[in-house]
Amino acid sequence: MKQARILTFTLVLFSLLLFIGLMPVHGEEEIYESVVRLHVLAHSDSEEDQALKLAVRDAVLAYTSPLLAECEDREEAEARLRESLDDIRAVAEECLREKGDPHRVEAVLVREEYPTKSYDGICFPSGEYLSLQVKIGDAEGKNWWCCLFPSLCLGNATVSNEEAEGAFIEVGLTPPQYKIITETEKPVYRIRFKLLELLKGIWD
Repeated sequence: MKQARILTFTLVLFSLLLFIGLMPVHGEEEIYESVVRLHVLAHSDSEEDQALKLAVRDAVLAYTSPLLAECEDREEAEARLRESLDDIRAVAEECLREKGDPHRVEAVLVREEYPTKSYDGICFPSGEYLSLQVKIGDAEGKNWWCCLFPSLCLGNATVSNEEAEGAFIEVGLTPPQYKIITETEKPVYRIRFKLLELLKGIWD
């Protein structure tokens, strides 16, 4: 009987320690509060409108990249974007006019629900993020997402792991927080990733 109690206690303690080890560390929820996403919505799914979506994406990135280059945190990035929404809209519409397209563009900063999304080895948990939303025309076509701040939006180009890690740490993520969005394919991080999404839903 005594041995059975000791065995039960040991198993419970082991399970508890294992669960604690899988739990997101304090502050990992800051992943949601450290970035700005970019969401470009095409007018339709036609081949022409999808090509225009990518052209608008490139024009917006060309404008916002230097605008956000010196920002030290998301709050500063948000302020600069908010002050520049009219200019961003104008840049997008100018891009369309140059290609003979008459559609209007809406550029807004909103908090938006995103699914789990990977960008070249960096995987963001699903949840609510601040988002620069660029809507072309009816905005009913397939959309394009990326991480606008810190900048991982380079069109078809990619950034190195070292550049990405440096960018995220510069804006406030700790190395352990960065690790959770880059090692989600490993079993332990995959579980931590799901727990982070679950906890985020509870907090909200």
